[in-house]
Amino acid sequence: MTHSINLGFPRIGAHRELKKAVESYWKGTIDQEELISRGKALRLTHWNLQKDVGISSIPSNDFSFYDQVLDMICLLGCVPERYNWSGDAIDLDTYFAMARGAQKDGQDVTAMEMTKWFDTNYHYIVPEFEKDQKFSLSSTKVFDEFSEAQEAGINAHPVIIGPISFLKLGKKTDDFTDCRCTLLDNLLPAYEEIISKLASQGAKAIQIDEPYLAMDLNDKYATIYPEVYARLRKANPDILILVTTYFEGLRENLNTAFSLDVNAIHVDLRRAPEQFGECLNKAAETGKVLSLGVVDGRNIWKNDLSTSLTIIEQAIEKLGAGNVMISPSCSLLHTPFDLDNETALDPEVKNWMAFATQKLNELAILQKGATEGRDAIKGELEASDAVQKERSTSKRIHNDTVKKRLSSSTPDMAKRKSAFVDRQKIQSEKLGLPKFPTTTIGSFPQTQEIRKARASFKKGSLDANAYEEAMQAEVKRVVDYQESVGLDVLVHGEPERNDMVEYFGEQLDGFVFSKLGWVQSYGSRCVKPPIIFGDISRPNPMTVQWAKYAQSLTDKKMKGMLTGPITILQWSFVRDDQPESITAKQISFAIRDEVSDLEEAGIDIIQIDEAAIREGLPLRKNDWGKYLEWSVEAFRICSSSVQDSTQIHTHMCYSEFNDMIDAIAKMDADVISIETSRSQMELLDAFQSYKYPNEIGPGVYDIHSPRIPDKQEMVDLMEKAVAVIPAEQLWVNPDCGLKTRGWAEVEPALKNMVDAAKEMRQKIA
Repeated sequence: MTHSINLGFPRIGAHRELKKAVESYWKGTIDQEELISRGKALRLTHWNLQKDVGISSIPSNDFSFYDQVLDMICLLGCVPERYNWSGDAIDLDTYFAMARGAQKDGQDVTAMEMTKWFDTNYHYIVPEFEKDQKFSLSSTKVFDEFSEAQEAGINAHPVIIGPISFLKLGKKTDDFTDCRCTLLDNLLPAYEEIISKLASQGAKAIQIDEPYLAMDLNDKYATIYPEVYARLRKANPDILILVTTYFEGLRENLNTAFSLDVNAIHVDLRRAPEQFGECLNKAAETGKVLSLGVVDGRNIWKNDLSTSLTIIEQAIEKLGAGNVMISPSCSLLHTPFDLDNETALDPEVKNWMAFATQKLNELAILQKGATEGRDAIKGELEASDAVQKERSTSKRIHNDTVKKRLSSSTPDMAKRKSAFVDRQKIQSEKLGLPKFPTTTIGSFPQTQEIRKARASFKKGSLDANAYEEAMQAEVKRVVDYQESVGLDVLVHGEPERNDMVEYFGEQLDGFVFSKLGWVQSYGSRCVKPPIIFGDISRPNPMTVQWAKYAQSLTDKKMKGMLTGPITILQWSFVRDDQPESITAKQISFAIRDEVSDLEEAGIDIIQIDEAAIREGLPLRKNDWGKYLEWSVEAFRICSSSVQDSTQIHTHMCYSEFNDMIDAIAKMDADVISIETSRSQMELLDAFQSYKYPNEIGPGVYDIHSPRIPDKQEMVDLMEKAVAVIPAEQLWVNPDCGLKTRGWAEVEPALKNMVDAAKEMRQKIA
């Protein structure tokens, strides 16, 4: 029969139980034993949920206390030297030190670098490899969790990241040639041992994720990939190996993938439906089982069951029922937990959606239809067809005024009045800032009092006047603090904002919001993406009153803080019935209106964050051109209505910029701030070689770690920056917003940052 297989499930829990447990452990309110116990309970709940739905094969080792790549780092024992690892089994304190840094009991160690997982908003910990890197099994997690599943009566298949993808996800810390190839001989014995040990435990199948098979690869990988999997097969001839690819199509790597000595290949038919025919033919030719990723693991719209079942039926007809598996396109990690928990969601739009739990039901329905025939799921197919029709014809989706505005736009709307070199002189005279001006990225700590007031206001237990007074008090606190510490350009701290995307989406037409639709962004950090279902417009100003109030409290310059169109697009669940470029342009005009209103209100510096513009790059370089064209245009539309004297900032974080530096320059922001603290200013190399003309704020304070960097550490980073970027172009700032940090960390860190800037001014007079 045709089986269903799940590739991964949200680990955070229906009510963010994992987040609460991990943060309680960090705070010391629960001990290690309790944390481990809560993790085990979550795993069992999630396994039983999948079992009860009827999923044939359920993943184990998709759970993590922080990140699945960090788990592989621990499993393979490639711990950087600075953590003083003893070589024994890696303990939780070392694990979290690698993720977050550590600064206690005389220990002061920085965190490992963090970056985006392909084109998602999930962040992973970047492995670090040195020349002649050694690998040895140093964690029992994958084995322990498989045993747990066995004891619970779960038909589990362990999940690990494949050896080639693992190496390509990492960075080399020494100067040696192509670590991704030269280290394979050291790495593969560990993989052989992992698979052999799992087989000896009774594992019948293993899922090996090789997302790089859907990426651009050198020709040499056509040889390397088959050699690697031939070696793994030789060491483990009896276990079923499923190699999973996702987020893109195989394209020129198709022959390589189907030449691997493995039993099954998974393909993403949501991101790349065009590859179905070729993959089907190759599976038939090579005798491989084909896993069909027909249920979307990246978005929240209901599956078109009739269309998916047609694909499955075609595959069964060609390959036979036993050689077809039905699966999500990728792990369901990227979708919220359970739509049934949403009691206040707009009922019409809710009827168009499916969260992770509902997607499991879709898999089970499709499996039943594939096994027993369409008549067995006739009611489900009719309901699905009705949803597709209702959504396509709903009058709530389309706004003629929005469409007319887009159609009447002109190229001049995406151009500043003068070139940057002229704007820079005007802005310098007007703003009067010192060399190495200091600022922050926008948000300040969101205390329990802030969150409580916001929640009470939403519930109706706090009236509008009392809420505004509470937020104004917090804004004043933040402004007073910034003045006292000596920052040059201030922010209002964003106490009224729950999330940098959600806040704007709540005030734009075309969005709806869940209450519990959380997804993991990194570690214990969860976000609740807005849902774009229709045409987008701005009914009213969104930030002007807060910016005006904050500016009234100080003689220093106050930045207006906005989120850019591409970041709003990338960090939302987006409608799939029109090109993303059109949705982005709709958002850009809404933000353009806000920018104009801020300028009119007397705000001379406006930051439009595009933290996700790099994240949105297509995974294949041949597809980059069109994306960069419309994404840069969207930014320029929203930022180009202002006078030359108004300074436009943007912020980007946790991204590699070398390969899109030309596009960043074309955005023509007056100042760009970027994450560079974890990478020790490595990311500035792109800006040096390109001779980036505008101003740059390289982050000198890693806000994703609880560490408090001292002044000298920040001076050292700025000296590295000055070595590659002219001093007159440099700003001094943290690498991201301070929302997730506490005041006890922020106050000394920002004081050290301001002192570092003052020292740099003296050094480079």
